[in-house]
Amino acid sequence: MCDLRQRHDTWESLLCCEVLGMIEIVLFYQFPQLIGVSDALKTINCLKVITRPEMEIGRYHWMYRSSRPHRYHHVPALRGNISPLGIQGCFECCIKCLGGVPYASLVATILCFSGVALFCGCGHVALTGTVSILEQHFSTTASDHALLSEVIQLMQYVIYGIASFFFLYGIILLAEGFYTTSAVKELHGEFKTTACGRCISGMFVFLTYVLGVAWLGVFGFSAVPVFMFYNIWSTCEVIKSLQTNVTVPGDQICVDIRQYGIIPWTAVPGKACGPILENICNTNEFYMSYHLFIVACAGAGATVIALIHFLMILSSNWAYLKDASKMQAYQDIKAKEEQELQDIQSRSKEQLNSYT
Repeated sequence: MCDLRQRHDTWESLLCCEVLGMIEIVLFYQFPQLIGVSDALKTINCLKVITRPEMEIGRYHWMYRSSRPHRYHHVPALRGNISPLGIQGCFECCIKCLGGVPYASLVATILCFSGVALFCGCGHVALTGTVSILEQHFSTTASDHALLSEVIQLMQYVIYGIASFFFLYGIILLAEGFYTTSAVKELHGEFKTTACGRCISGMFVFLTYVLGVAWLGVFGFSAVPVFMFYNIWSTCEVIKSLQTNVTVPGDQICVDIRQYGIIPWTAVPGKACGPILENICNTNEFYMSYHLFIVACAGAGATVIALIHFLMILSSNWAYLKDASKMQAYQDIKAKEEQELQDIQSRSKEQLNSYT
């Protein structure tokens, strides 16, 4: 029951006051002749202005009652869109910001940066160690491996360019993910997209596809030095295992680098056998270069996976933008037709009033 003699300590009395306030408004605007009844309602003590915080506190007291009577104090309304407790607005803002984060693009960007960094850094150091091993043990004449040195130096410069390009390209793709996510979810106002924006998204899809195919080749190429160093390392392991067997000398087991085509057949000595090959495998340069080439190959594989991930994301975003643009055009046409219908109805009412 709604006891109007009570104070506003319970949710029932607050609800009662709200209902009576609505009755007062209806009586005042629909039945002006009942002004006296409206004035009588105004005299009721419970019909006073109740702020939103007071209603929320009253509802809380009604839901979680205890043996002790609850009292509340008036909470002054704050300016702007800030909530009375100063928490809800900040929370909603954080949820809105987190909702606009393209998590798939963020994961793909981190994976792409990591893969490119591993490939470029480890590959650069491994190439330098490879040149040092060739100069010291397989090609003592500088003219024999001059072409190889120039090619390795050129590859190191290419590595610098790859690192710079993919750093910028990853940031651009991440920004495009933020734009598309915010546009589709309509986080910053009404959704708007243009043909130019959809063309840019399609261009990114094509470019990412081309880069993915190119990185597949890079991944396969980076596996070649891993295969070469693995053959040398496995041969050294065979030599070590034969040291206990006197009948099979280790000097007959050799590795000829010239058969891989990286140095000419006229290079001297061109091959290493027995203890010399074992000493090469025990050097720090061989150990570091071998493992760095493995890490570089893994980085290239991670980059391929990141580009495939980017390709799926960009294709999905482009499809979303295309469908959203069609929906936007449909809503614009529908709104225009509704406005025209309202104009026709208003003109009809005006003509009818003029006749009457």
